[in-house]
Order: sequence, then C-alpha cells, then structure tokens
Amino acid sequence: MKILIIIPTYNESQNIKNILVAIFNQNIENLHVLVVDDNSPDGTGDIVTEMQGKNQRIHLLQRQQKAGLGTAYVAGFKYALKNGFDLILEMDADFSHDPGELKNLIRAADKYDVVLGSRYVDGINVVHWPLVRLLLSIGASKYTRLITGLPVRDCTSGFKCFRRNVLESIDFDRIHSDGYSFQIEMNFKAWKKGFRIGEIPIIFIDRAAGSSKMSKKIVREAIWMVWKLKWLSIVGRL
Repeated sequence: MKILIIIPTYNESQNIKNILVAIFNQNIENLHVLVVDDNSPDGTGDIVTEMQGKNQRIHLLQRQQKAGLGTAYVAGFKYALKNGFDLILEMDADFSHDPGELKNLIRAADKYDVVLGSRYVDGINVVHWPLVRLLLSIGASKYTRLITGLPVRDCTSGFKCFRRNVLESIDFDRIHSDGYSFQIEMNFKAWKKGFRIGEIPIIFIDRAAGSSKMSKKIVREAIWMVWKLKWLSIVGRL
C-alpha cells in the first residue's frame, strides 16, 4: 500500500520543515509526501529541496505562480495516480491538522472510500478560531447539506483521505472550484458516484505561524458553487 500526503504551500517557510519532520515521525510504512508549492517568495520550496537530499520520500512540485488550492490538489492527484499511489491524503502545512491523526485516517480507509477528518462530527472541536470564523465554517457545512443533501457534517474539511479508485473516477478537467468550495465539490462528486464517505473526529487547532489564506472571494465562491453542483447533478452533467 503506497501512501501519498499532498501538502499545498504558499509562504509556509515557518512551518514546512517541522510539519514534514512530524509526519515522518509517525513511522507509517510506505508513506511519501508531495509538497505542491506556488513559487513561495519566502523560500518554502528551497527548504523542501534541501530536505529532499536527506529523505527520498519527500517530493516537490514547484509551480510558477500562486494558482490556488484547488489546482494545487488536482496537480497532486495527477501526480499520485501517475506514480501508483493507493491512498492519497490532503493536509495543511500549518499544524492545524495533527500528524498524529494520520494513522486514524489511513485505518478508516479500510472501511470508507473517502475519509474526512471532521471538526463537527463529535461536537465542535476547533481551538483558537475567532467566533466569526467558526460560525462561518459551521454555517457553510449546514448550507451545503441543505442545498445539496451531502450527508457530511464537515463539508469543507481539508484533512482527508481518498482511495485511488475515487480519484480515478473523477474528471479533473471538469473541476473549476478553488478554496473551500473545492473540498465541497470533491465530496459531492464522490458521493454522487456512490462512494462511501466517512468522518472521524479530529481537533482542529488554528495556525500558530504564518497567515491564513481565507478571503471574501473564497467565501463567495463557496456560496454559489453548491447551487452549481446541485444543478449539474440534476441535469446529469456532474
């Protein structure tokens, strides 16, 4: 079982070395990490390149410019399928996703095709978020469930695991969303194709270093994207 963790980065020099060390300290067999860096001006890619010299299971996909979260993951998915990985995980670089939960995500993939590390499946498990940000996140998931029927408590979670066959079934050229709406779109497409989606509880801790990538544009995109997904599903063009 070959496992790949995809970590998209932009200006994560304060976090990337420590998160990579923490991931490999979990001692997970056949685990590799792909960092998809959008030409970070703070030298994130250079740090990854240096670490590659000591660990051949670290991979780097260096893009020419900042192109967004969705396209970064799609690039990572294509890399994973091309290189024969069986389980593909998404994870942030800023320690908001605990590396200690990786084994639980991987273990749950024995039962589910898509596993979400959920902040809301077992109460509300978010630390150090402003109240407005928390309400926005909870509201986004409720809004998504209401419009689309997606049976998921944490629709925008970015800590997740896909079995290879899920990604093979999705036409990446027809994915145009970015930010948090990308997570919604991937979940919705997998669900509509009949794959089993499961959630396991995690504790989400807001980043201690670096800056958030949240923006008003990301929020607006998520608002209309759920309606687009609903419509495409109705007309059979999903």
